[in-house]
Amino acid sequence: MKREFNRTDGLFSLCGLNCGLCPMQIRGACSGCFNGSTCYQTCPIAPCSVRHGNVEYCFQCEEYPCKRYDGIDLHDSLISHRNQKKDLAKAKKIGIEAYLAEQCEKKKILTRLLNEYDDGSKDVFFCLAVNMLSVDDLCSVLSKADLQTSGLSLKEKAKHIDELLQDCAAARNIPLELRPW
Repeated sequence: MKREFNRTDGLFSLCGLNCGLCPMQIRGACSGCFNGSTCYQTCPIAPCSVRHGNVEYCFQCEEYPCKRYDGIDLHDSLISHRNQKKDLAKAKKIGIEAYLAEQCEKKKILTRLLNEYDDGSKDVFFCLAVNMLSVDDLCSVLSKADLQTSGLSLKEKAKHIDELLQDCAAARNIPLELRPW
């Protein structure tokens, strides 16, 4: 009897990507790796989950980290892969419920950035910044931006918050750029 791919979490992927913060999912171009998605056909890790008893997250597998994670954080797509292993470790340490609560907060921040500060060219950058920076840092940046951008055009607001996010990331030694495959 063939086992089915069975996941319900659309925010945090099996392999540690924060799918809820990805521009592909926000645009509706990726369904993520949960029930009914096309992920099973395209992702090498999804069938592995089935073979290992339908683990919801790779950190739950007794073989994690396996060879599939060798070098996984060296390249990016539209979302940073730099924190995959770190985020899986954090979810395991603090518990998946607490981790998902944090991701829900980040998703709210991202939605606000996209609705109030995106001039049509910042979605990938905002997704990256929200993925890489802490909730506290993001809230601090938004508070500053709210105070400093009142009365500015959307284009000026987008430029200003871009600079604030870049400055915050630089202070934390976090590059806000995707690396090529």
